[in-house]
Amino acid sequence: MFLAKNRHVSYSVFLFSFFLMCTQEMISQQNNVCIDYKTLTVSGEIVYLPILPENKIVNSDVVDMLSSVEKESILDHFTTKWDTIRFNPFHGENLDFPLELTFNNKEFAPPVDRKMVITSRYGWRRGRPHQGIDIDLVVGDSVRSILDGKVRYARYHGGHGKTIIVRHANGLETVYAHLSKYLVKENQEVKKGDVIGKGGVTGNSRGSHLHLEVRYHGKSINPEYLFEFSNDNTKVRSDKLFVTRKWVTPRYHRSTRKSKIVLCTSLEDLTKIKEDQKKIYTVRKGDTLYGIANRYGLAVSEICKINSIRHNSVLKIGQQIIVN
Repeated sequence: MFLAKNRHVSYSVFLFSFFLMCTQEMISQQNNVCIDYKTLTVSGEIVYLPILPENKIVNSDVVDMLSSVEKESILDHFTTKWDTIRFNPFHGENLDFPLELTFNNKEFAPPVDRKMVITSRYGWRRGRPHQGIDIDLVVGDSVRSILDGKVRYARYHGGHGKTIIVRHANGLETVYAHLSKYLVKENQEVKKGDVIGKGGVTGNSRGSHLHLEVRYHGKSINPEYLFEFSNDNTKVRSDKLFVTRKWVTPRYHRSTRKSKIVLCTSLEDLTKIKEDQKKIYTVRKGDTLYGIANRYGLAVSEICKINSIRHNSVLKIGQQIIVN
């Protein structure tokens, strides 16, 4: 299904573009007036379909011609589980990997006006997953939307404190947490670089900073895989990226150091990745479950579950432990 979807996306975009030109000519010939447009997102490309009087969207014939796979590609991300109350309306949804993401922008706007200093990265931190990056700021500093989008959520959320979530055209959502003030409201459209809030220390925050997350259908993605957070440039790493499980799993990363970025921009790149191979650790003299878990950024309970052992099990020298 994944391969089929890739083959049909470009065809879908072409089909809609061709249909739009034909429709515009038909409207001109029949002296009808287009009263509105329906916005659809096809693999990150925004397509505008004209709506004629009587609120009839004139794309029914074209939609009937599309295969079921192509119809799945035509998804209006701004209406999918749009929820201004729940932080994660996608809870419980299963995603197929790899995810394919496309971007219309080559650069993003810095989320803060001062020099970007990342104080904590995406990954395992103090025995828990840290699902974003922390960027240093001072209380009251402006916080900006990194891409064009629409505000889905602007309210207080547990450890995040005052939080704003912006949904973008390709389905991504960016989360801005620990704010001191909201400057936007739910359902408000924002442009790249617009000020949306003020930095703070609300929620579970050790000092003032911006906690920035990037999510797709509720799954957090390592922001540094998608965006280059540098004071020299703020580039979107590629106009098309494939996101594998590694980049949505905090335990594969450490919050204290930057992960090695190896981009997947094509199907050929995916074939070179062997993420599913199990990592094996051979127990040495003096090893403990806690020490092994800490070394690989895992919880002791995870190692016990993977290896079907108890937390008080006695380790033997030479024993092999699965650590992924």
